[in-house]
Amino acid sequence: MRRRLAWRPSAASGWAKPSAIGCAWILRIGPKTRIEVVTEGVFSRMILDDPELKGVAAVLFDEFHERSVEGDLGLALARDAQSALRPDLKIVVMSATLDAARIASLLDDAPVIISEGRMFPVSYVYRPRDPRGRLEEETAAAVRAALAAERGSALVFLPGVREIERTADNLRASVSDPSIDIRPLYGAMSPSDQDAAISPAPQGRRKVVLATSIAETSLTIDGVRIVVDAGLARRPRFEPALGLSRLETVRASQAAVTQRAGRAGRLEPGVCWRLWSEGETRALPEFDRPEMLDADLSGLALDLAAWGVSDPATLAWLDPPPKPAWNEAITLLKRIGALDDGGRLTEHGGAVARLPLPPRLAHMVIDAARNDEGLLAARIAMLLTEQGLGGRSPDLSERLHRFASERGQRADAARGLADRIARNAGGVRRDVDEERAGAVLALAYPDRVAKARGGAFTMVNGRAAAIEPASPLAREPFVVVADISGAAGRAQILLGAPIALADIEAMFAKEIETGATATVDPATGAVRGRRTRRLGRVVLSEAPLERISGEDLQQALLGAVRDEGLALLDWDDAALQMRARVAFMHTLDAEIWPDWHDEALIAWVEAWLAPALMNRSRLKDVNVADALWNALPYDLRRRLDVEAPARFETPAGSSLRIDYAGDGGPALEVRLQELFGQDKHPSVANGRVPLSLRLLSPAQRPVQTTKDLPGFWRGSYGAVRSEMRGRYPKHPWPEDPLTAPPTRRAKPRGS
Repeated sequence: MRRRLAWRPSAASGWAKPSAIGCAWILRIGPKTRIEVVTEGVFSRMILDDPELKGVAAVLFDEFHERSVEGDLGLALARDAQSALRPDLKIVVMSATLDAARIASLLDDAPVIISEGRMFPVSYVYRPRDPRGRLEEETAAAVRAALAAERGSALVFLPGVREIERTADNLRASVSDPSIDIRPLYGAMSPSDQDAAISPAPQGRRKVVLATSIAETSLTIDGVRIVVDAGLARRPRFEPALGLSRLETVRASQAAVTQRAGRAGRLEPGVCWRLWSEGETRALPEFDRPEMLDADLSGLALDLAAWGVSDPATLAWLDPPPKPAWNEAITLLKRIGALDDGGRLTEHGGAVARLPLPPRLAHMVIDAARNDEGLLAARIAMLLTEQGLGGRSPDLSERLHRFASERGQRADAARGLADRIARNAGGVRRDVDEERAGAVLALAYPDRVAKARGGAFTMVNGRAAAIEPASPLAREPFVVVADISGAAGRAQILLGAPIALADIEAMFAKEIETGATATVDPATGAVRGRRTRRLGRVVLSEAPLERISGEDLQQALLGAVRDEGLALLDWDDAALQMRARVAFMHTLDAEIWPDWHDEALIAWVEAWLAPALMNRSRLKDVNVADALWNALPYDLRRRLDVEAPARFETPAGSSLRIDYAGDGGPALEVRLQELFGQDKHPSVANGRVPLSLRLLSPAQRPVQTTKDLPGFWRGSYGAVRSEMRGRYPKHPWPEDPLTAPPTRRAKPRGS
């Protein structure tokens, strides 16, 4: 059996890649083949094409601790096939750092076999890095110290390509020994550079290999007996609400750092330098967080639809797909026509699943092929799925131009694969118009069409992201964002393409909404109206309206509240009191009473505020209390007046306002004498909540706060009486307040 290095597509959710670098090892299968080694993605495709796995006696999942989505999917499908079609199929799950108990339970209490492989001892050096320092400088200093203290070559673990390149530059400038070679190692490098990093150092030379966590389990380099571990990893994090994935730098798990340290003891005793303290190791998470919990699940959902499963709960998972990400995936697949309304695979979905691309990109290629732009779309897909091709310009059009003439085995293979994908999608046009990159990219990412605004870009989905001012994209009015990094508020566009307004209007004509918007002067309430054409949160064009009235005015005012907030309204005491009363009842019975927090009221503004805007030209003219009151169902209005009354009638006849907004619950400020004779503590909510009584002196100054009025009369009232009768002798201070009549007045003259 002979091995050859080649490209091979995996499941629709990604590319078939090894744990190491760039391409997949494909085994040439023959009559004498006993073991076939494939990637997790290739196995998923195999079992989807042949659920019975004819000719396969056993499936072994190696390095399962990495917990990729494709690994979890492959195991779930193998278990399903085993239970329904192949009860004789054997399943083995392996790893040096495995959560064995959970996996054994998933496999019907399968036996756990532990094999103590040959491993040389590894000692540890803890060198905590300064969190204020730059990671590449701290790592380079640790590498220099390790090389000076130890013999042999070193393997250095860093979170990503950027940190690898910066650390490599630092070491090349600071390591004076000419016998030490600095070798970065990551998937976007050429095969020759990868070979130079992996091959043994020549006699008399040493090597420093700088790699990501992909090297934890996948390779052994002769001569490496030093590991320097920065303790970090980069993981994708999907945001279902925005349909965006971003890379996040996190602390590596105990399982991961154990695997990394083991690289130092593969061939001889070694040493691992860790850039954290020994005590911090115990605080690390025990295992890596499964990719399933943070990934875009559209590829998984498409594969399960091809398997005939619409509800992932019907399969056995170690960690089931999270509902928000799953729902977002189903929504996406229905939007691109891959699933019908019942969640079943459509003809288009079958075509999307057959292409070795994520669903968005596969849909883009198929749609573009209908307009003879399949090759352009396929090349875009290559650049988005294979880092490093076409250079690093943030402008996708520039990368496409460079990729077209880029030399090297990797670029040739990628162009060849793009040709095949384009042909499989239904036709290919040989000339590629790179200026059309934005329009084609928008087929995959319509939600990421973005407009320049104030030094940043706002996307259709509402997310904003900045871009380097020197970037050629910074001067474009509209772009389509292909890649983004950073959390909300600090997001940066890493890759995109310009798109013409005419293309946006032609592609999304049915989704563009025309309407009136308004800005409202908070001080005067004056309305300035504009006619807008909007795609999602992106305003494509706008023009001033000389006069705005009727429905346009109403919608403009509502839009102003949505955009600027509730502060544009006149929140008088009555409105604040109404809102506080309902909020109080919501805390007691959340399922019955509405939520009137700011976000909820803005989301619901059409229902409660629109009726109050009839015949109103200014937001300040709206009676907010009435608007909220009318928004309550009739039965809740009756209950509100009974259970959370606005006022309290004292025994002396005063009508006092109850404060529902305080931290201590509903409160009442009342002069002490007005409650004489009251032997029951006042309450609201049908007696469930006592009022917090702020008892006042005749001069309206606080005397005492209590939630137990009878206890006050029988307890501390005596001390209050002694103090108050000298200060306010004209007012009654009876010895027994429970038998005294309540009063709002001073004692009659002469008494």
